[in-house]
Amino acid sequence: MGNIVILPETTKNPITLIGMRAGVCWGGDTQDAEKNYKRGLDCITANHGRTLEYVNVEMILDGYSARVVREWYTHIGGAPTRLQSSTRYINYQKGFDYVIPPSVKKDARANEAYVQAMERILSSLEKLEELGIAREDSAMLLPLGMATRIVDKRNLRNLMDMSRQRMCARAYWEYRQLFADLSGALSGYSEEWKWIVENLFMPKCDALGYCTEKKSCGRHQRGQDGRPGRGND
Repeated sequence: MGNIVILPETTKNPITLIGMRAGVCWGGDTQDAEKNYKRGLDCITANHGRTLEYVNVEMILDGYSARVVREWYTHIGGAPTRLQSSTRYINYQKGFDYVIPPSVKKDARANEAYVQAMERILSSLEKLEELGIAREDSAMLLPLGMATRIVDKRNLRNLMDMSRQRMCARAYWEYRQLFADLSGALSGYSEEWKWIVENLFMPKCDALGYCTEKKSCGRHQRGQDGRPGRGND
């Protein structure tokens, strides 16, 4: 699977930063780190979402499929931005990495058919290169399963919202793995991030206490007529 690198521009102590920013508007003591931390926790527990947008997260996502990165791009709230590996300038005719779904990998015949398809695409790319076709045109053959690399920038509020959708058991399998990788990378970045991951990142059923999906996984009962269902745990 892929790899996530948390860049040094990422806020090291996000809870403390939230408290500092809120303290400016509350007339609080922003020079005291302990008070800032407590104020930050108060903002989080009170669901003052805008304060979360001051927490910066910059990272490199490497080795995930172009397909899941397209889904990653759909979470555009909170002014994230990103750059992705070019299909215009990189010479993919020399070969490209790709993601094999677990359902394919566990079946020898399916895995063979999948790999052969990728090899045929590569052979066609090489042939088009020999024929003088520009890479920006031959790259149309590249599959969504091709591994790619992006540099990504977003904030805590955006990531919390993302966790509600992508930690759900019904989310696309690679995205669930990607978010698990991200949670692990952030947890290792600082103790404050570890607290945030453990307490704020969760599927929407855990946040609401009931499931909103038409086809529930059973973790929580579905709400009926807009009313919360009774939890199973």
